[in-house]
Amino acid sequence: MADYSDTELGRETSYSDQYDASLLDPIPRTKAREESTDAAAFIGVDLWTAFEISWLNNDGLPQVAIGEFIFPCTSNAIIESKSFKLYLNSFNQSHFPSMEALSEIMRADLSAASGSTVDVILYQIGEYNGFKPISEPDAICLDQRPVATDTYEPDASFLQLGNQVEADETLCSHLLRTNCPVTDQPDWASVYITYKGAQIDRDGLLKYLVSFRQHQDFHEQCVEKIFSDIMARCQPSELSVYARYMRRGGLDINPYRSTVYKMPPAYRQVRQ
Repeated sequence: MADYSDTELGRETSYSDQYDASLLDPIPRTKAREESTDAAAFIGVDLWTAFEISWLNNDGLPQVAIGEFIFPCTSNAIIESKSFKLYLNSFNQSHFPSMEALSEIMRADLSAASGSTVDVILYQIGEYNGFKPISEPDAICLDQRPVATDTYEPDASFLQLGNQVEADETLCSHLLRTNCPVTDQPDWASVYITYKGAQIDRDGLLKYLVSFRQHQDFHEQCVEKIFSDIMARCQPSELSVYARYMRRGGLDINPYRSTVYKMPPAYRQVRQ
């Protein structure tokens, strides 16, 4: 596991309520990715949702919004999540003439920090659910399958093909748990795996996903490992892996990696 002791995570925190772009702490993706991860094998994004955005308008009246931040998986760096929260908090007592002006500043700051163009969408509270309703895709949930396991570190050997029947399906599990590589805090997620190809053994896939339960890594790298392991072991002709992680500190991270689509489907999971 990479050493992240130089990040803001785990340090004593000083909270600023005045806008400060220097709070953003980028981490090179090359540092976090495993040597076995072939970034050329996938496209996709990291979709962040921020539920605690606030600032002051020119009259001093507080404003609130929900924000989505879309980082391409080809960006030079990810943004360390604690630094992102501190950055968002720094807007709380700063004045901006409009939500559009605020989103432009955020877009410029995040693009500069990550080394790639970041899309920023700010929603009024009343309109957000219309764009991102709570819903579930048409997927087969694996969680009630009668499997037994005692393996809680990733084990790709669980990934096997089934009976060689060709499949075009989405499988999901709400049992994914991974852990922060610095603080060891648990991160909970629902993961959706859409593929075409020889049918993947469902019991083995469930045990594989559960095997991340004590694994320490950032959300983005966990999803890339799942994607890479499925591609290597099962060789589907098409594959998409989408993890919807639960929010912590008003911020959730939802990595999406695919061979076919740049953007994930537009929904949010019921625990979000």
